[in-house]
Amino acid sequence: MPGLRREEVSLLAGISVEYYVRLERGVATGISDSVLDGVSRALQLDLAEHEHLRHLVHAANQGAGIPRRRLVPRPQQVSQGTQRLLDAMTEVPATIQNSRMDILATNALGRALFSEMFLQESGPVNFARFLFLDPRGRTAYREWADSAEQIVALLRAASGRTPWDAGLRELIEELTDKSREFRELWDIHDVRIHLAGVKPFHHPQVGDLDLFYEAMQLPNDPGLQFVGFTAEPGSTSNDAIRLLGSLSAPAAATGREA
Repeated sequence: MPGLRREEVSLLAGISVEYYVRLERGVATGISDSVLDGVSRALQLDLAEHEHLRHLVHAANQGAGIPRRRLVPRPQQVSQGTQRLLDAMTEVPATIQNSRMDILATNALGRALFSEMFLQESGPVNFARFLFLDPRGRTAYREWADSAEQIVALLRAASGRTPWDAGLRELIEELTDKSREFRELWDIHDVRIHLAGVKPFHHPQVGDLDLFYEAMQLPNDPGLQFVGFTAEPGSTSNDAIRLLGSLSAPAAATGREA
């Protein structure tokens, strides 16, 4: 932090300067949660930043003395019961995504809302890849810069939780190689928790939408997150969602018959 010396940080954290210097240098073996709590308070970290620090130290402790290797991602699937629940939500766009922001499942209205994303030509359907590498992403997200910051911060937090996830590292390397904006945001080292908010979209069929989103972790599927979108009752966005539902209904019926 600008203007805060190591001696001041260590004093506020209740640890020695030598101990704090070890932590700064990445020597995290044996550091307790109470020490991390003290450092977090001294640096005035928010909840997301505190959790990120804890995950980084936990990974360092687990990997101490062990050659680091990338974990090959296991196939992630949504259960039939969860998919039935999604399909029953006919008036709310909903998706299920993993920590890499791949869309693993959606209902008919969710697929209609993100129809442009499902046109991606390579790799799994992915929010980050769509936003940074697909020109349609800049139109779909009306506040593109804010959405870009959020997605990079979410991926940075995910990299702290699962630092040896090969699929996540490959995605980050791809985005770093192909997108200057991603590289610049990644170098900021920002982390955030986004569980609710408002997202301004533009849809090619129904125009502009301002949708509230709510995200929650699936307790029986670690690492998977449910995200649902709603509109203010009586708003033009609500009318647009209803119109989008009517436009997507024939496609959904065709898909069930197939």
